[in-house]
Amino acid sequence: MARDRASGAVRRYVGDLALGIVPLGAVAAATWRLIELPATYLGVVATLYAGMAVLLLGGAARGFAGTGAGNHDLAQGSAGAGMGAANRVTLLRATLALPIVALVVYSDSLVGLAAWCVIVVSTVAMVLDGVDGRVARVTGSGSPLGARFDMELDAFFLLALSLLVWQSGRAGPWVLAIGVLRYLFVAAGWLTKRLRGDLPESFRRKTACVVSGIALLVTLGPIIPPRLAELAAAVGVVSLVYSFAVDAAWLLGRPANREPAEGH
Repeated sequence: MARDRASGAVRRYVGDLALGIVPLGAVAAATWRLIELPATYLGVVATLYAGMAVLLLGGAARGFAGTGAGNHDLAQGSAGAGMGAANRVTLLRATLALPIVALVVYSDSLVGLAAWCVIVVSTVAMVLDGVDGRVARVTGSGSPLGARFDMELDAFFLLALSLLVWQSGRAGPWVLAIGVLRYLFVAAGWLTKRLRGDLPESFRRKTACVVSGIALLVTLGPIIPPRLAELAAAVGVVSLVYSFAVDAAWLLGRPANREPAEGH
């Protein structure tokens, strides 16, 4: 019985992911036509979405198998309603972010209108980043899986944006720090157990992520003078480095925890 409920819940995840193809296709097609990209761009977007879907379904299946389909700590309400309201907002954000991520492969096209396209779509995605958390609190649809989905999407999106900024020549390779810091922090946790501890909620941490994202978009702005663009990128790097340093110092100053950190 529990196995049937788990299977049904995962199938409803598949339904939500299938519906997500609609906005994904609309954004990808509009970007493809507007920037005049090769048809392979659509294949890259589809591959990214398929990879995300596999990871999400794998996480859902492992969670339901390990804790039981009725365990709402895994995915509040998902046993009867698919991904849940908050995760659907995050999924919508992914359908905006992934077509931008795919542009990393076509960085030579990132001039003029293409840069404005990245800025507009990314701004909408970043605004939605503040919506899914509120939806989770209001609807009670928050979950560890949803929080991980949100966090990994943020990290991947920042990595792509920092790559686009570097490829555009608007900032040096040092701007990649914005995209790789979180992954370096996780890698450091493999070596030092204390860095895998739980981090408390932090307005400073959230602000640093927002500032770094905005800084990358400002840097990409075609009307921004080169010196000012580099300054904006530097502000983003410094804010994120400072935030990670504070978290690392806090974790190293207390006993190691068993659970991995879910900070940045």
